[in-house]
Amino acid sequence: MYQKIYQTIQKQGLFDKHKKVLIAVSGGVDSMNLLHFLHLYKKKLAIEIAIAHVNHHQRSESDTEEAYLKKWAEENGLPIFVAHFSGKFSENAAREFRYAFFKKIMKKQSYTALVTAHHADDQAETVFMRLIRGSRLRHLSSMQSVQVFGEGELIRPFLNISKKELPDVFHFEDSSNDSSQYLRNRVRNNYLPTLEKENPQFKQHLQKLGQESQLVFQALNDLTQTIDYQNCQVFLQQTAAVQNILLQNYLDKFSQLKVSKQQFQEMLHLLQTKSNLSYAIKADYYLVKDEQSFEIKKISPKTDGKRPQKVLEYDNIVSYGQYRFSYQATGEATVIEVIPIFDLSPIILRSRQAGDKINFGDFSKKLRRLFIDDKIPSEDRKNAIIAEQKGQIIFVLVAGETYLRKASKHDIMRARLYIEK
Repeated sequence: MYQKIYQTIQKQGLFDKHKKVLIAVSGGVDSMNLLHFLHLYKKKLAIEIAIAHVNHHQRSESDTEEAYLKKWAEENGLPIFVAHFSGKFSENAAREFRYAFFKKIMKKQSYTALVTAHHADDQAETVFMRLIRGSRLRHLSSMQSVQVFGEGELIRPFLNISKKELPDVFHFEDSSNDSSQYLRNRVRNNYLPTLEKENPQFKQHLQKLGQESQLVFQALNDLTQTIDYQNCQVFLQQTAAVQNILLQNYLDKFSQLKVSKQQFQEMLHLLQTKSNLSYAIKADYYLVKDEQSFEIKKISPKTDGKRPQKVLEYDNIVSYGQYRFSYQATGEATVIEVIPIFDLSPIILRSRQAGDKINFGDFSKKLRRLFIDDKIPSEDRKNAIIAEQKGQIIFVLVAGETYLRKASKHDIMRARLYIEK
């Protein structure tokens, strides 16, 4: 099997650009096979190798595995780099920690490639998990044998072979792989085996689905690469379907932005209908459009002086301070607050003013006294957001807390205001 893998690697030229290679090793059968393979073929591949291991401290065997890998590295004359995970554990948090650690070592020690032991079964599981989570079609695409990673590349030489084809080398069994707590384990141990009873080729079909999705979007990229889609006139000349794909392609350039499907539709609708806009996406990133063009850019919040007020009309969205306010009848955005609105007139968003007071029903209270009584820090008071409608304050947003005006018993809710940070 190793000879077959070596021939595939040579044919694809996976290591042609690399001399120093970092191997991600957990201690399981997959990564131990990867370590043995690259150690056996390092001279033929003309590479220097080193081990990178993360101790997640989630099992009693974790320290034993770390000690074994350190000893193995010493006996075989290989460098080894170890990190210890800390903080609240989750699959996603652990993954982000690992890859941040790998990038750090690559940069510090001048390794140009990270190699992982992902195989064909991982491909099928990943596609199926993304189906379950409702990922976009473009994100069902299969993992690549080579992709950009940090300042180098991420290489996966085992993608064309299944786990059962790997030799049974010495490795550690991860007892957590049997736990139903994690989605991947449920997919691997329950869902896929059940579906394979219906169709023994189900995993292979998932792999093909990933490959076809990748081909489709590569073709779309090739066909649209000459379109100057950030030019508003050019963008609006395209069909709605092409506009959708072009905006997806543009957003893919910003890997740090995880945009929900609803937020994507909001952005697309605004591009199609608004001549000018400044739409808060997440953090300090905004979608900015004028009559000529649009772009996503990072805008640091201004700290000098009071913010100018903004008018928020029904069925519209504005950004103010560090928040995005969506004023509409219904919505399902990821929000920190949903505020009932009893009148469809415009809402003014502004900074605090002298004499401001809010009606709590049986009594009204000046904001100055409210902030003092609730021990709101002075810096937070400066950044308080006041929402006013028909001359009355309907809510105050300060220090992560929301104070609402008391509605009359005769008031009927007409809409909702969704607040997203």
